[in-house]
Amino acid sequence: MPAAEQARAKVNLSLRVLGRRGDGYHELNSLVVFAETGDRIVAAEAESLSLSLKGHFASALSEEPGNLVLRAAHSLRDLCGVKAGAHLTLEKNLPVASGIGGGSADAAATLRVLMRLWNTRLDETALVSLAASLGADVPVCLDAGPALMFGIGERIERVGHMPHFSLLLVNPQVPVSTAKVFRALAAPPLAGSPVAPAAPDFRSLDELLRWLGTEPNDLEQPARTLEPLIGEVIADIAATPGCRLARMSGSGATCFGLYERLEEARAAAEAVARKRPGWWVVASSVSGCG
Repeated sequence: MPAAEQARAKVNLSLRVLGRRGDGYHELNSLVVFAETGDRIVAAEAESLSLSLKGHFASALSEEPGNLVLRAAHSLRDLCGVKAGAHLTLEKNLPVASGIGGGSADAAATLRVLMRLWNTRLDETALVSLAASLGADVPVCLDAGPALMFGIGERIERVGHMPHFSLLLVNPQVPVSTAKVFRALAAPPLAGSPVAPAAPDFRSLDELLRWLGTEPNDLEQPARTLEPLIGEVIADIAATPGCRLARMSGSGATCFGLYERLEEARAAAEAVARKRPGWWVVASSVSGCG
């Protein structure tokens, strides 16, 4: 029987850029959660490795070996010495390159689904190392629960408790270059070796919101300068009833609204979709909360 895994959207509730490292990467500190909405990976037995694409955003991707799903599959097979193949189907429901970790979540889901299909296992150290070789955000997507990411994403602390809340995700379907956003930020060189903080533990939604009030997304302002439409997205979300916080995720252009109840997020989604019919708008609960 084919095996399937969901690739949940990763949302940066906060994203601090601590400085630019000597190797050109940026040291980050980010609180992330995972929406229940996302892409889907299905793996079926086959003699070779192949990939099919479907879903609303499939046309933005290629079925060639450079696709991150196929790269993950080949890397896992080579590392484990597996001789079998697999036919993979990626249902692409999330916008591409939109600041919610779609490609990274797809790669992590591919590793999970193929380990089941091929009945093979890796110890945690080897699995995280393989995931990191595919991209800085892939390790945190292996276990899609609330976490604090540090460094370039390789240092992960799982959050002990996260209160229940829901999200509205909105993407105006405009391209935003991550590299250009970081250049516009012009972060100073990293001073010393920052110590990773302990993962916070939030006992209530109000406590989480107070913490987020002091922990912004440092990439939001440069992204809004490059693409002013992001400011309109945030304003539209903030104007909906029940919105407790409106902010950009990652390097954009997807923005989110935080709501206490899923019903509020769904009502907000309907309102934004009516006003902006060309935008991608989804309401979702959050995985691993409550």
